[in-house]
Amino acid sequence: MFVDVKAETEEKMYCMKFSMAANSSFKATLDYYDKCLEPGLLLPFVDESKWNIGVRAFLYLLALLYCFLGVAIIADIFMCSIEKITSKTRKIILSTSNELEPEVIEVKVWNDTVANLTLMALGSSAPEILLSIIEIVGNNFESGALGPGTIVGSAAFNLLVICGVCIIAIPAGETRRIRSFSVFSVTAFFCVFAYIWLLIILLGISPHEVEVWEAVVTFLFFPILVGISYAADKGLLNVNILGKPSKQMEVDCVQGTATKEEYFPKGQLNRETLVKFIKEVRKHPAMSAEDAACLAAARLVEESEHTRMWYRIGAIRDLSGSKKPKPSLSKKLKKVYSLLGQEGDQIDSKPGVPEEQKDVPVLDFKAATAAVMENAGKVTVKVKRHGKTSGTARCRVETIDGTAVAGEDYVPLKEIITFQDGELEKEIHVEIVDDNQWEPDETFFLKLCILSEDIGQVMLGRVCIMEITILNDDEPGVLQFKRRGLLVQESIGTAHIPVVRTNGVDGIVTAKWRTIDRTAVSGKDYIGGEGEITFEHGESEKNIEIPIVDDFNAEKDEHFEVELFDPVGGATIGQVNRSTVTITNDDDFNSIVNRVAVMTNVNVDNVRLQSETWGEQFKAALTVNGGDIENATTVDYVLHFLTFGWKSIFALVPPTGLCGGWLTFFVSLLLIGVLTAIVSDLATIFGCLVHLDDAVTAITFVALGTSLPDLFASMAAAKQEKYADSAIGNVTGSNSVNVFLGLGMPWLIASIYWASKDQVFRVEAGTLGFSVAIYSALAIACLSLIVARRYLTVLGKAELGGPRNAALGCAIAMISMWFLYVILSALEAYHHIRF
Repeated sequence: MFVDVKAETEEKMYCMKFSMAANSSFKATLDYYDKCLEPGLLLPFVDESKWNIGVRAFLYLLALLYCFLGVAIIADIFMCSIEKITSKTRKIILSTSNELEPEVIEVKVWNDTVANLTLMALGSSAPEILLSIIEIVGNNFESGALGPGTIVGSAAFNLLVICGVCIIAIPAGETRRIRSFSVFSVTAFFCVFAYIWLLIILLGISPHEVEVWEAVVTFLFFPILVGISYAADKGLLNVNILGKPSKQMEVDCVQGTATKEEYFPKGQLNRETLVKFIKEVRKHPAMSAEDAACLAAARLVEESEHTRMWYRIGAIRDLSGSKKPKPSLSKKLKKVYSLLGQEGDQIDSKPGVPEEQKDVPVLDFKAATAAVMENAGKVTVKVKRHGKTSGTARCRVETIDGTAVAGEDYVPLKEIITFQDGELEKEIHVEIVDDNQWEPDETFFLKLCILSEDIGQVMLGRVCIMEITILNDDEPGVLQFKRRGLLVQESIGTAHIPVVRTNGVDGIVTAKWRTIDRTAVSGKDYIGGEGEITFEHGESEKNIEIPIVDDFNAEKDEHFEVELFDPVGGATIGQVNRSTVTITNDDDFNSIVNRVAVMTNVNVDNVRLQSETWGEQFKAALTVNGGDIENATTVDYVLHFLTFGWKSIFALVPPTGLCGGWLTFFVSLLLIGVLTAIVSDLATIFGCLVHLDDAVTAITFVALGTSLPDLFASMAAAKQEKYADSAIGNVTGSNSVNVFLGLGMPWLIASIYWASKDQVFRVEAGTLGFSVAIYSALAIACLSLIVARRYLTVLGKAELGGPRNAALGCAIAMISMWFLYVILSALEAYHHIRF
């Protein structure tokens, strides 16, 4: 029998090679798994060699996400200490002609630009900076991939994703421009230069090495950046980098220079605007001084200019079910607050909403209340139009449940009504359900709303919510005054005296009214006379309007009477046929204003960011929504439960009331360092378990975990602030500080350490160099697009907002750049791309 020895030998060799390859692959897998068991700086705490890899990876992922929450919460406390430090003021006495009463103003000790680039940038970037420092120290002063990768990955996310999202976060038709564009120009330049400088020292001057002088220069760029930005802020530079005048050219002052009001700390009450606000609030029924104070506090907090730090703290507290930095309003007050905004009765204009105009259509209900019998089938109410009567005007009308329930007692309504050119009145019909069962009188409401696209073109009048009562009575009713007496201030303008129709609302009824002089005289103290009040079928309450004369003279309280007589249509006059109107001087009103001002300050103080005592701190930490249980939502309870452990631990941090916030600053910074060390170990081991390179873990999981609060903060700032500085203006500065501190400081420490041993500090460019190069190119493209948006009309001539399609296109382009950055960096890390 013939045997092919050669073929048999080749087969045996092939089997041996296959076996060796399989063993090699198996050995490599075991080696890789053994590497995942190597101890980090703090982890693992127990022997995990016998754990299932999948279970272990899942647990590490959960722990990583939970630690991100912990970092965010302690960063909240850290930033509160910074807010306390940077809000410190000093008094300045201004020289005046009246030497007996010199004018005193308070000025912030910290310049806003310096604060943003130093302590505030450190507050938002502390986790990334500490991660880089801890990684080098824990790695025996050798460079790692996690710290630098997180810094570059976080920079890419901040610039590309946050800016892109903020562009489309603005409501349609609104825009936000960067006010301090000279400062933005400086930080934008350094935002790119910082990373180009990394390429120079990693690949140019001393490839794959960082010498001591290079680390020193990198670190010194930080004070240079702060100094140049401060000079630009003060107008000491003739031109900015983009060739435009730098001296406050973006401040919207008519004079072109800073006004005295700009030097006052934000968030203080202005008496004139508070008086106006209180007058408008008190036009709404059943508004007490306490309600007015709560509404004033909410408006004051909303309209004040806030730092990006404030919005970041708010974003973190939303994610943890903690104390909110805004006053909470009940449902009733929220409704009044929204109506004040729609009527244009604002302390200051909301960003992007035009000022109140006198030549616009004003729409409201003809009566404040109406009533209808249950068997009537429907109720008809009228909407009137005044102000500008030419052109078309429209609004949305919708029903809101009261004690009456939609579907059971009435048919819900939600429709848009349109007034044609010259049309002054429209009728609305709401169907009433007759269920043939006895039940007490029930009410529901009709509400008028302005369509978003018509804001500024149409306004709502005083009666934009109407109450409708379903009755079982078909009598014409009894007419009488709602109150026997009414107290008004001399400065009110017009007194509204309510007349009610009770015991029936069937048919059209009228009654005459006349004023009767007492101590107040018609023509001198008020404009009186006679008139007629008419109730349409179903209407149950209307007002008699009497103009009040404000003569600005100090005088005693005066009064007059209004009388109802001669009813027509079957109605009768009730017992309260006279109402006394007392006109008070403004001294009483001033006492109300003072009381509201005090309560408003108390409400604002209750939502301040800092805690002055341990008691306040523990109460805020251990209770949902910081103790405001009444306004806590289900989501707040869930988030509070998830973060309760972290908040309990961090409540032990000294409150900001001690040592001016500096003790809180250092203790919380230490805790951030400890948590960051744990995050470093968790991220490294998790990446190892799921076969992710450290560089890829850094630019994805870790960078996202540390940057998401910044995303939410910037979105809130973009929507609420009048300018884009707090939303995206601080992103460029933060990205520069990340390099100068986050890499300059640890590289300086490591380079000095290795120089003391007569060796060099090696930093392999590899994935880091490629990632920096890609980011630099995309950063230039992104910043060019932002500048183009500022100057091109087709893009809105503003950094944020503008034409919807253009904004959407820019946002998609920027976010796509970030995905491109992540994909290319990952391909290089796994050697699919050679750099």
